Amino acid sequence: MQKRTLGQGLEVSALSLGAMGYGKARELPDRAEMITLIRTAVDRGMDFFDTAEVYGPWTNELMVGEALEPLRDRVKIATKFGWDIDQETGVHRGGVNSKPTQIRSAVEGSLKRLRTDYIDLLYQHRVDPGVPMEDVAGVVKDLIAEGKVRWFGLSEAGAGSIRRAHAVQPVAALQSEYSLWTREPEAEIIPTLEELGIGLVPFSPLGKGFLTGKIDSTTTLDPMRSSIPRFSPAAMDANRKLVDLIRAIGERHGATPAQVALAWILAQKLWIVPLFGTRKIERFDENIGALNVQLTQTDLNEIEAANIHISGDRYPEEHMRLTGL
Repeated sequence: MQKRTLGQGLEVSALSLGAMGYGKARELPDRAEMITLIRTAVDRGMDFFDTAEVYGPWTNELMVGEALEPLRDRVKIATKFGWDIDQETGVHRGGVNSKPTQIRSAVEGSLKRLRTDYIDLLYQHRVDPGVPMEDVAGVVKDLIAEGKVRWFGLSEAGAGSIRRAHAVQPVAALQSEYSLWTREPEAEIIPTLEELGIGLVPFSPLGKGFLTGKIDSTTTLDPMRSSIPRFSPAAMDANRKLVDLIRAIGERHGATPAQVALAWILAQKLWIVPLFGTRKIERFDENIGALNVQLTQTDLNEIEAANIHISGDRYPEEHMRLTGL
């Protein structure tokens, strides 16, 4: 699989697999199948996997750790701290918590659950307004010096927080939503990352499934999507124009809408590594097929010229308040 470099030298596969969807509650009923999928992904050449303590909480890291323990020297594991997780019970108490003691406790827990003695990429999952970014970056810098962490990342942070963190400990990557239907990072975030030499790992590159063309206003939605304004029937009907466009471009390349959506992101910058999630190996193979789709300048210009306005916010209001800080 093609490789890309994030930040100061973190070389990873050009696409990353996110494990967030593998068991959103404390149980993972299809744990064995997900472990098989992750190991198959490694066999296909992927080496960059993403999890977080809050997924479950904890159960997701346990599953990822079991899946990758026998393959540890072949992969890069990213995980995250930053939500207010009770470090004794694993209960998510709501809100954020990046106090230095919480970070250290979270990292020790992640190391155990992931069955490893180091974390390749450690993200702050959301900025904590109550803790100076310099303090957060300072703790991670110490963890790197101790050999417990190799690279530092942020998630959904604003340009000011990125600069403050980077001044204390170089940031290798920012994980934030970016796709054909979420292009806000182009205004300030992407120029900031380019200036500072920081990579971008965009999550939801397929618009939480909408850009695959398999979700529309008649689809029965899960609770997560049902809470998002962009998935209201009216918004989906309005946003259908974007799916129609990438489907037409895909037909010229023998590619699916999902492959075009991923190929578009890959064509933006060489230091962008899209992060997708799937529960099915056939969808995994479809998505990595995007690496063989070479969009032409004509294709890219056509997308820009369409200037399609996206209807609906990407998160409910209470979640939006935690982004861009």
